[in-house]
Amino acid sequence: MRPEALNPLFAEVQSLEGVGPKLMKPLEKLGLTRVKDLAYHLPERFVSRRAIADLDAASEGEQVIIALTAVEHRAPRPGSRGPYRVLAQDRAGNICALSWFGKAAYSAKKLLPVGETRWIAGRLDRYGDMLQIVHPDHIEEASAAQMERQSEPVYRLSEGLTQPRVASLAAQALTRLPDLPEWIEPSQLAHSGWPTWAEALRTGHVSTDEKARDRLAYDELLANSLALLLVKAEGRRRKGAALVGDGGLRSKLHLPFALTGAQTRSIAEIEGDMAQESPMLRLLQGDVGAGKTVVALNAMLIAVEAGKQAALLAPTEILARQHFETLRKMLGPTGVEIALLTGRAKGRERESILMGLMDGSIQLLVGTHAIFQDTVNYRDLGLVVIDEQHRFGVAQRLSLAAKGRRAPHTLAMTATPIPRSLTLAQYGEMDVSRLDELPPGRQAIDTRVVAMDRVEDVVAGVERHLAGGQQAYWVCPMVREIDGAPDLADIAAAEARYAALKERFGDAVVLVHGQLRPEVKDAAMERFASGQARLLVATTVIEVGVDVPSATLMVIEQAERFGLAQLHQLRGRVGRGAEKSTCLLLRGGALSETGRARLALMRETQDGFRIAEEDLALRGGGELLGTRQSGEAAFRIADLDQVQRLLPAAHADARLLMERDGGLTSQRGEAARLLLYLFERDWGVQLLRGG
Repeated sequence: MRPEALNPLFAEVQSLEGVGPKLMKPLEKLGLTRVKDLAYHLPERFVSRRAIADLDAASEGEQVIIALTAVEHRAPRPGSRGPYRVLAQDRAGNICALSWFGKAAYSAKKLLPVGETRWIAGRLDRYGDMLQIVHPDHIEEASAAQMERQSEPVYRLSEGLTQPRVASLAAQALTRLPDLPEWIEPSQLAHSGWPTWAEALRTGHVSTDEKARDRLAYDELLANSLALLLVKAEGRRRKGAALVGDGGLRSKLHLPFALTGAQTRSIAEIEGDMAQESPMLRLLQGDVGAGKTVVALNAMLIAVEAGKQAALLAPTEILARQHFETLRKMLGPTGVEIALLTGRAKGRERESILMGLMDGSIQLLVGTHAIFQDTVNYRDLGLVVIDEQHRFGVAQRLSLAAKGRRAPHTLAMTATPIPRSLTLAQYGEMDVSRLDELPPGRQAIDTRVVAMDRVEDVVAGVERHLAGGQQAYWVCPMVREIDGAPDLADIAAAEARYAALKERFGDAVVLVHGQLRPEVKDAAMERFASGQARLLVATTVIEVGVDVPSATLMVIEQAERFGLAQLHQLRGRVGRGAEKSTCLLLRGGALSETGRARLALMRETQDGFRIAEEDLALRGGGELLGTRQSGEAAFRIADLDQVQRLLPAAHADARLLMERDGGLTSQRGEAARLLLYLFERDWGVQLLRGG
């Protein structure tokens, strides 16, 4: 149960004046369901407007407030995508078009009846010979207040909400802020010149004051760091088992290659962690092809040598099967019993696996989320390996860790390099090992950017490639076209591209995407992996885990639609054998500056860690940690600059709070607990409750 002091903030938004069922739908789309959500829904920016008496006094591109009278409504022709326009005039008779696109036009008649005068706020532009304001920010009854506005907040909206309505609701929410104790050290508050929590929120809705925004961002980063450190402390409190292997199984692996220095170093770090009773919680970061699987296998064999079981969790069935086959071959000389468990395992097959886990005859288990279901029990689980860690939430990891009689050691892996500046934000509760070397003999992948209007030349090149006995991938950004099949040069959908290529290459082509039935996907992948099929058309479902060394050509269609991390992962599907590999990035006609910079960087380097840093710089303050498939809350307040400036101090402060009083029991620690609720780090709250 949350502290009573927070009750006013967790009241439903229906408790605010003017919020009924009709308004709830657009509010829910923005995640604004409680009073606190509105309090933290800060303006994206502020616009300075100038009140003008007539249109002649304004410049094109200027933000204005002006009184206009509606004279005519012009609906678009049936079937047309044109705007709904209202022609309105100022007091001098100058005409301006007010334009709405899409469903927003429905409200125009109600807002601007012909003959009525309204105050209009928006950006004044020109369309042809006519002045125009597209999607006016405000349309209101005349009042003196409009003429006095100098700066206005601009909130993120969804259809059905207006700027004045959101501003009004936020103002109501701010009147309900409770008097909360201070969780920031007084000396730090004074040194930074930050306002109190309530003052910072109120200021954040009326200005761009940097100190207020920094205060709120620091709160959020402190909450995130506290929650992650609580997870780490919980792991250390639970009694684990020191696992020390005799090396007997590992000596039988007979790997066909020498380990890199980074692999050797990471294995030693993991071995040292597992030899402690305190359960390991370590992240293994490795670039594409850096050899994470071998490091993980060494860790799993340490567990088996110590008489325990190990489980490897993968985010997709394709990746789970790939890991199973790879590990099964490598484990051949050791005699270790390995099994695969996914949601498709039914009946006797599933029962046999469950019994083998319970009696210990199955020593290694590979699978999807099915391996931490309630019905799956282990005789003695000693190690959990989680691949593609960013796709699993902290709560899921805790659920799997609870499967052991004692807390198992946990090794999380990711092939998505994370900028050093953000590692604390995402993995602050973990120790980190980095595989920053590639195995010797790996050849650089020849990466080229090709315009989409040369797609026929690319297809001809694929034909020559296949005729030479090699294999290739063709990746598309989506499964199928929404508005029907486009011309060949514009195809961006896997199904349409597959149909076109199959017509040319016949049964040499197979298709894989996430909407296919698992058995269909498996059959296609098996045909490609065995060499029966020469060309695999796919979506990003093959982004990780697919390892076919004889595939040496990657074509990525409309590459500008992908993020840098995705492009890097997809390119990493080739270059895995001894043959020279090529990656062709097909680009559309209109490229943004960011898109152009991304593709140029892909040509320039294959260093995933450098790509991650550059991607962060290109994305700026966008989604800081990439796609959050785990369902955890992303940063709502803190932007990129604030993370880089404030996170080290916030993390150090969180560590001090945890270490000084052993779990937030001091007066300031009790106050800091409130942050976990305010920023909904629910797994941190769960640990505080002893759950």
